[in-house]
Amino acid sequence: MEVTTLGWTVTLAVIAALFVLDLSVGALRPHAVGFREATVWSVFYIAVAVVFGLVLGMQYGWGYGGEYFTGYIVEKSLSIDNLFVFVIIMTTFAVPKEYQQKVLTIGILLALIMRAIFIAVGATLLSMFTFMFLIFGLLLLWTALQVYRHRNEDPDIADNVLVRTSRRLFTVTDEYVGAKFTTRVDGKRAVTPLFLVLLAIGGTDLLFALDSIPAIFGITEQAYIVFVANAFALLGLRALYFLVTGLLDRLVYLATGLAIILAFIGVKLVLHWAHGIWPAAPEISTPLSLAVIVVVLAVTTIASLMKSRRDPSAKAHSATVMGHKKDRPGTPEDEAPRA
Repeated sequence: MEVTTLGWTVTLAVIAALFVLDLSVGALRPHAVGFREATVWSVFYIAVAVVFGLVLGMQYGWGYGGEYFTGYIVEKSLSIDNLFVFVIIMTTFAVPKEYQQKVLTIGILLALIMRAIFIAVGATLLSMFTFMFLIFGLLLLWTALQVYRHRNEDPDIADNVLVRTSRRLFTVTDEYVGAKFTTRVDGKRAVTPLFLVLLAIGGTDLLFALDSIPAIFGITEQAYIVFVANAFALLGLRALYFLVTGLLDRLVYLATGLAIILAFIGVKLVLHWAHGIWPAAPEISTPLSLAVIVVVLAVTTIASLMKSRRDPSAKAHSATVMGHKKDRPGTPEDEAPRA
């Protein structure tokens, strides 16, 4: 797949324009987002992603189009799991609703920048060393195992190294100061709790990027498709957060479903590496990958809703492999500030 400089330029310009639009809505005009607004923006971003995939398929062929849609679904599924951690962060730090979308939008922008860096590094490594497919595959298998082990636990936000380090380095105000990240206390520069929230989200984004980039390279080796699938999956995350926040607790089997998907893609990467050494080794096609991922997500969602209906006390948990509460008890200095 050869994407011209003009093609990259137009793609980056469209994505940048969409992020500027999202930033103007989320950061420059702080307000509490209602259900109707969240629905409209969520539908808009999904529609843009679908249209882009159709254009890509018509331009480069439906083989690449299939890789894009498969990668987009995988990244969208993993980004929904991001929302679990975002909800925990917002709750832990008692972030006022009118400031939540500002920090979300900036955090998502940071996530895209970090993923772009990982994509460039990953594509370079894969082009230079074929055994990186094996490394990525084993990494995803390990991640899947950890996700399954911790499927009934919530991450410990206080264990975020960036948050703990910032508490030691900076003076943190007890109260939020509007939507500001920094302020002055007695003439000295200090950071607000919103700054800690941004660090927590940024650190979480970094951890998720370590999982999501190897996962999508298991779908396609095309750096362009990897980038656009990630970009469009992240673009609608701010609106999706406000749309599904109240529904996330009902997806009780999502962590299990994501563990299965990550394990499946890990096996796919290992087989792809093995095929390059032993041609008789089977490979998993993109259409089969798409079918497996869709079926797993559908079964996971239906089973979760049925479980929630039978047992209203059942609660979903994040699939992140970051620190968990049972692994590390919180200490007084790690406790989040109260607004």
